[in-house]
Amino acid sequence: MPLSHERRTVVTIALGTAQTLSWASTYYLPAILAVPMASDFGITTDWVYGIFSVAMLMTAFMGPAVGRRIDSFGGRGVLIVSSLVFAAGLGLLGWSPNLPVFVVAWLIVGLGMGMGLYEAAFAALTAIYGRGARGAITGVTLLAGFASTIGWPVSALVEAEMGWRATCYVWALAHLLLALPIYVFMIPKELGAHVSIEAAAPAPDAAPLWNRQMLLLAFAFAATWITSTAMAAHLPRLLEDAGATKTVAIAAAALVGPAQVAARVLEFSLLQRFHPLLSARLASVTHPIGAVAVLLLGAPAAYFFTIIHGAGNGVMTIAKGTLPLAIFGPVGYGRRQGLLAAPSRFGQAASPFVFAVLIERFGAGALMFTAGLCAAGFIAMLLLRAEAPDALNASVKSS
Repeated sequence: MPLSHERRTVVTIALGTAQTLSWASTYYLPAILAVPMASDFGITTDWVYGIFSVAMLMTAFMGPAVGRRIDSFGGRGVLIVSSLVFAAGLGLLGWSPNLPVFVVAWLIVGLGMGMGLYEAAFAALTAIYGRGARGAITGVTLLAGFASTIGWPVSALVEAEMGWRATCYVWALAHLLLALPIYVFMIPKELGAHVSIEAAAPAPDAAPLWNRQMLLLAFAFAATWITSTAMAAHLPRLLEDAGATKTVAIAAAALVGPAQVAARVLEFSLLQRFHPLLSARLASVTHPIGAVAVLLLGAPAAYFFTIIHGAGNGVMTIAKGTLPLAIFGPVGYGRRQGLLAAPSRFGQAASPFVFAVLIERFGAGALMFTAGLCAAGFIAMLLLRAEAPDALNASVKSS
């Protein structure tokens, strides 16, 4: 039985809330806790970020298997397990008495990230709503866009009052008391009607997943996410190298989050009437435009750059979920998402270090490399077709 519009809104808000918690307590955690963690274990912050990068690689390896399971059984069970894994990893992180246990704890958190971040959430929504999941995906990213806005102050406040270990315990408890009940009681058990046609369609394992469309999409996503991660790690420093004062650099960098949310509102209210490929193409060209402005004008373009970069990043997050659905359809969506995300995850893990080397050598000129990468991603988006006439997609349309 189709879920009502009201029920879909409840599911979207619930999943968006849980995703906000999941991102705030994992992806955005090192930015606040890396320094006290490193001090406690007598290592440099580079080591903490390196360990975190290894944890992120877990998501690249796990993605296809997690997606395949969601395709077959829905996302509720996977998301429930992710909350338990997050709680266990964060709890062990807070308790870790030595560096080896600290590393193991981060790897457990990485397992949770492989099961409980956007790819799994998008696949879960697609398993429920099929091609109608676009609005729900957009709504979830709109809410979760506040993950850093909420997560960084909370982590900083608890760390200042009780230390980094207590901060990990607080986030672990939040998964048990908030995210876990959301997944248990508010995510539907039933799958959408489209799932019943999977038996009639070619099995995802046999379908030509890595066709031209998939390769272009994987490259475009990787280009934008490598750039996004590099900017998240180095944006204030980059703007200072472009001539901005430290105050201006921090103020400008702070606009990335609001710009992301504003762009997602635009996507939710206006761009939904168009094919998501249009949104993705627009989003992929924003960083090169902003980078050229900074390279030509320097510090005066700092605010323009962060706003336009943030807007593009915000829309691309939505496109990451909606574009594969629009092009390939809902059958096999979860596994496709896992495969598409793998190159991005590998690139994201290396991006902060590589871009730091580029900044050391070229200063603000390092933007030439990210601008070129995103421009190549934009070309890949131009080469994409709005529909993929493969056998799997044709099976969905004929049902």
